[in-house]
Amino acid sequence: MTPEVLAHLAEDEPDACALATRLHGMFAFAIWSERGERLILGRDRLGKKPLYYWTDDRVLVFGSEIKAVLAHPAVPSRLDPEAIPAYVTFGYVPTPRTFYEGVRSLPPGHVLTFSPGAPPIVEAFWRPPVHGTPQRPHIHTDLETAARMTRSMLTDAVQRRLVADVPLGAFLSGGIDSSAIVALMAGPLGRKVETFTIGFDEGDGFDERPYARQVAEQYGTDHHEFVVTPRAVDLVEKLVWHHDQPFGDSSAIPTYLLNELTRKHVTVALSGDGGDELFAGYERFAAAAAAARFRNLPGPVRLAVGAALAPLPRTALRGRAGSLQRFVRHAQRSPLDAYRSWVGIFDDASAATVGAPLARWARADYERVWQESAGAPLLDRVLHLNLRTYLLDDLLVKADRMSMAHALEVRSPFLDHALVEFAAAIAPNVHLRRFDLKRVLKRAVADLLPAEIIERRKKGFGVPLDRWFREDLAPYVSSTLGAADAPIRRHLDGDGVDQLLAEHARGTVDHGQRLWTLLTLDVFLRRQGW
Repeated sequence: MTPEVLAHLAEDEPDACALATRLHGMFAFAIWSERGERLILGRDRLGKKPLYYWTDDRVLVFGSEIKAVLAHPAVPSRLDPEAIPAYVTFGYVPTPRTFYEGVRSLPPGHVLTFSPGAPPIVEAFWRPPVHGTPQRPHIHTDLETAARMTRSMLTDAVQRRLVADVPLGAFLSGGIDSSAIVALMAGPLGRKVETFTIGFDEGDGFDERPYARQVAEQYGTDHHEFVVTPRAVDLVEKLVWHHDQPFGDSSAIPTYLLNELTRKHVTVALSGDGGDELFAGYERFAAAAAAARFRNLPGPVRLAVGAALAPLPRTALRGRAGSLQRFVRHAQRSPLDAYRSWVGIFDDASAATVGAPLARWARADYERVWQESAGAPLLDRVLHLNLRTYLLDDLLVKADRMSMAHALEVRSPFLDHALVEFAAAIAPNVHLRRFDLKRVLKRAVADLLPAEIIERRKKGFGVPLDRWFREDLAPYVSSTLGAADAPIRRHLDGDGVDQLLAEHARGTVDHGQRLWTLLTLDVFLRRQGW
């Protein structure tokens, strides 16, 4: 939609929420109504595009980047100290707060109306639905019907996103989600799909290029690959600048490079983001259900399981030992606290080590999101929580900042809001059966992809930080986080940081992701002089 069309739509629809409801896809907009003497800001339903603001009730400053808001002379650049503990736990500061005192992120699916001299009014025009309650039951459908409807809706979502007057391609990781998107693009696009993947020349299990090639060969795509090396960590300064604040997800490194590679060939790329969120693709979703059963086991049995797993190397049991050890450590906690420990970067114990226990406001905010789904089955609740937290503040932030860093438009068919609403209505026993993840989507695209792609275990889009920080980049980490004058030591427990560094160097504990989280924080604090 062009600005002109949006302006005319605003003339016809004076109600801000009704206006936003008529928009589809990803957007962030600002409209000044001369007639009503008010400013309207709006952000898309899932938060694909960012929108930040600051106000003192007399002035409202807004922008798609925090640095744009801070450029206004009225906006102070002050650290919000309560942001640091939340960041240490999650690897991001939960919406609507930021690292900057007073600078807020407009929540997704919301509009803000502002008239000079009055406080802004923030209202929701859409909320992700939660099913499984008496007021909103699940749809009654079996696996085959749910898969058939998913295939139809995903096909439509892909085709809507093929409309472009510029070169268009797709990310291809070799997982189910991106592979399904490429398969559905292949026919309607009317030419070879340009596909892009990234990998590592190492043996840590992060390289998925062979699987991507398999799909590329099946659909005859024009395939491009890029290899990441340890020197990619030099990007940390750029990544912090593009995010405007620390960002703890180290997969921003390959994501930045993948977008850079892709933009050399196309202007628009389709991605598989959202498939795991909609169709229960993460192991932690199955773990939440398993934890409920584990808590009902006799105490001696639980202790015996933990004792049997404790001495195993993390790579044992076909790479699952580390996940199982983490599961047992936290499974006896409440479902919310257990899930937070699984998805977080620092658990409560490691956060306490560096002097950053989770801030009260962040814990309360997490609990508030959890209570939005009160009364629904456990799987529906964790899917909703994941959508409203991890997807919003991690995956979508990473996708937007790393693509916009290269002027690449990324479109996500899985995050079509009609498909989101449909997936939320599917009953838990259809979505998931024990550790059989993503059952609906697998069945929906089974005829499009090789069985090896459908059945293989999900791999995260990560980097081998544990090895890099222990070998190639050990001097770099020592000279930054390990330095006596590191800015992070003014805000966290320096002895605790040293403990993490020493444990990682010895190989007794893998702290790669935690060290990356602290490294980006240290770079940010140094840039700001804090």
